[in-house]
Amino acid sequence: MAAPPARARADYDYLIKLLLIGDSGVGKSCLLLRFSDGSFTTSFITTIGIDFKIRTIELDGKRIKLQIWDTAGQERFRTITTAYYRGAMGILLVYDVTDESSFNNIRNWIRNIEQHASDNVNKILVGNKADMDESKRAVPTSKGQALADEYGIKFFETSAKTNMNVEEVFFSIARDIKQRLAESDSRGSEEQTIKINPDQAAGGQAVQKSSCCGSQ
Repeated sequence: MAAPPARARADYDYLIKLLLIGDSGVGKSCLLLRFSDGSFTTSFITTIGIDFKIRTIELDGKRIKLQIWDTAGQERFRTITTAYYRGAMGILLVYDVTDESSFNNIRNWIRNIEQHASDNVNKILVGNKADMDESKRAVPTSKGQALADEYGIKFFETSAKTNMNVEEVFFSIARDIKQRLAESDSRGSEEQTIKINPDQAAGGQAVQKSSCCGSQ
């Protein structure tokens, strides 16, 4: 059975599923909380397995419902989270600018994405905790930008604490995904038009070809 289209019929135009991944303690849950609820907590609660929040935003005159999944960074939960890669339309790769190992591990997370996610999934790199004192910073902005450039993805530094760039990150990836969905929607409707074009009935071969495609 075909999956339901991303476009909805009710209170939103698009449903977009996002996934937050990265090492434990980089602030994924704090980013999610800040974006979805507008709040910040200093108490650290380890996400057990998976958690998600929903927020509907307005983009270019369209209502976009974001379903944002927050994964656990711990190694022992990675087997659980791989199942969620497949359904994701966009993935936020998060590291902590004060923790170099969380930055170095981004390459491993990208390998996981390449292994488990759809080929056309949108990715964005996020260096969180950018409000921290420069003396505590372990990963310079230029290093984050260089990694993002290497993979051809966008890069933001954020702070869930001060709300720096949090909205911008989610809006940026949502806009890119919406554009991709809109393009594939228009391509799909063009193909439909070609298939049901009565002019093609004139050539028996074209009709045969059309029905063959439709049966797959």
